Amino acid sequence: MSSEPPSPTPIALPSRDDPLVRAVSEPIGGPAGAHAVPASRWWGPIRIALAMACAVLALGVIVDTPCHQNQWAERDRATWAGMCYSDIPFLYRERGFTDGDLPYRDTALEYPVLTGLAMQSTAYLVKVISEPDAAEPALAESVRFYELTALLLGIAALVVVFATARTVRRRPWDGMLVAASPVLLLSATINWDLLAVAALSLAILAWTRRRPVLTGIFIGLGVALKLYPVLLLGPVLLVALRSPRRRQELADFAATLGAAVLTWAAVNLPVFWWAPVGWLEFFTFNVERGADYGSIWYAIELIAPGLLPEDISPLMLAGALLLLVSIVALALAAPEQPRLAQLAFLAVAAFLLVNKVWSPQYALWLLPLAALARPRWRDLAIWQVGEAVYFVAVWWHLATMYEPERPLISSEEYAGAVAVRVAGLLWLVALVVRDVLRPAHDPVRPYADPLAPARPEYGRR
Repeated sequence: MSSEPPSPTPIALPSRDDPLVRAVSEPIGGPAGAHAVPASRWWGPIRIALAMACAVLALGVIVDTPCHQNQWAERDRATWAGMCYSDIPFLYRERGFTDGDLPYRDTALEYPVLTGLAMQSTAYLVKVISEPDAAEPALAESVRFYELTALLLGIAALVVVFATARTVRRRPWDGMLVAASPVLLLSATINWDLLAVAALSLAILAWTRRRPVLTGIFIGLGVALKLYPVLLLGPVLLVALRSPRRRQELADFAATLGAAVLTWAAVNLPVFWWAPVGWLEFFTFNVERGADYGSIWYAIELIAPGLLPEDISPLMLAGALLLLVSIVALALAAPEQPRLAQLAFLAVAAFLLVNKVWSPQYALWLLPLAALARPRWRDLAIWQVGEAVYFVAVWWHLATMYEPERPLISSEEYAGAVAVRVAGLLWLVALVVRDVLRPAHDPVRPYADPLAPARPEYGRR
């Protein structure tokens, strides 16, 4: 038996035969050759992806121009039909920031505390830079609030691109799948979700670098921004259970869990002590809300009124439990250790499929996970076509609800758009499940282990 170490797997480059790659790369020199070493140049894959993300984010802000010029004065048909709605300027006025109220203490805020902190900090900055003699100070300040928040979210998006590009060694171009995404273009500034997406992306990067405490810190910060990053703990445990280094990785999981709990508590306990009723608003709001826009439950209520019970929480919990058991069974039955990104993608997808609400910007939750779990342009495009169809449908649905006498879309058509969105996600879920069960189909498998030898049979399907 040879004692020579296995040869390292070469860096993953875009396919020279991919027409999309050829088209978008011509202005910067054409597709990379087989012997190219992008990291040796200043314009390497990560910097190119970051530049692309800046262009996409800027275009997304430009798309919001109709509402921006109108200062998001009110939620009306023009806002919905223009498809430029954002929660950000409206919540500035509606949650007391324009009056100097403190979230949780002076006014109810249905967001976790770190998101509230980001909102309050931005509101303070708005007060500093706003002109005191503005004709309509509340409207003018809300526009400044949107602009500063868009800048903050843009920085978070760049963090997501960077973390995605660095997560799998020798696959830096995977960051481009996030940077050039239609989902990023359409949804980046609807709400504050990108902050939590950045925290989750950094948590996955930290785990792949075997930094369990740092992983837990980022998970704790993510849960303090948005609840869904807590879902990463389950996949981390399953990956540890399937690891050849099980004892060590279970110890790493314990460190991750402890760091996540301590970080979350350190952020939340001061606010709970200071304003317990306001702190609970996030939890009570989500428990008490019914079927809302985007969810399969809302679509069913539209096309079959009275079919569902008044309280859908038991149905949602039953569906979540069924999908959770399925993911656990899949991870334990896989012939090889599943990758963290694969299980994390499946966990978040399962949560969205059964959740009470599925807002357009929730696609951002899946974006870096999908890019890491199934980094293929075609498959991600199919999923994002469904998201784009729903993006148009939900705003037309809201415009129709505000002026039923001038409908843009029927209830049945809106429910059909929800079905298209679900079908697009299920397509991607099916491919990831197949990659877990048949690792030869997984394009990332030969790069997941830095010491793994090149295996040409991988990633060719």
